Amino acid sequence: MSDDLYRRAQALKLHGLCQHWQEATPSSWVSTLLGWEEQARTERSLARRLSAARIGAFKPLCDFDWSWPTQCDRELLEELMTLEFLKKHENVVFIGSNGVGKTTLAKNIAHQAVLQGYTVLTTTAGQLLGELSALDSDSALRRRLRSYASPDLLCIDEVGYLSYNTRMGDLLFQLINQRYESKSTLFTTNRPFAEWPDVFSSSGCVVSMVDRILHRAEIVHLEGQSYRAKEAAERANQRRKKPKTKKPNP
Repeated sequence: MSDDLYRRAQALKLHGLCQHWQEATPSSWVSTLLGWEEQARTERSLARRLSAARIGAFKPLCDFDWSWPTQCDRELLEELMTLEFLKKHENVVFIGSNGVGKTTLAKNIAHQAVLQGYTVLTTTAGQLLGELSALDSDSALRRRLRSYASPDLLCIDEVGYLSYNTRMGDLLFQLINQRYESKSTLFTTNRPFAEWPDVFSSSGCVVSMVDRILHRAEIVHLEGQSYRAKEAAERANQRRKKPKTKKPNP
């Protein structure tokens, strides 16, 4: 038991305690102290990783209306939530029209990954490529590419909502190439891969980029009407049903 406690103290880098271990070990508070420190560090680590992930607000999966999409492989989505794809360095691609829940599902996976100890970064394609293309120094670009290449899971939302120039397409290819078979990348897109050459106009590397993404990837097709339009219609309907209060006579 004492050896186990000592190893825990070493792992926590409590050097002062380790130096005076023989004096401290008769005391019953050592185990309690180590437990407090381990819990506090776990909580701080989770808070740091959640902040770095930039997931933002999202609807939890327990509130997701599975009956609304006309096509949605719930079994595959539940499998993705186990995060086995991260262990295999596989990619995930959500393909569907606007408002069918792609971003919600992606953020749930990202949040689960953080809870399980993985490093995560979420961004939109516009933010990522706008930032990278604005860097005019090769060294700054290399540093920023490394920062995007390093997380265990990189979520790139909204690919296909905007059009990008040749340089942006080349930069995304560089990033995908750096992460290829070593890290997992999750994409959400409203465009099938056959249309990606139109998204990244004149970029000759789009075919190679798509090939790397699809080599080891789970493709999730979502079809249906927009959740946002559905919720807006429901709110409007509730307002119509709400009894109007009569104004008092002057």
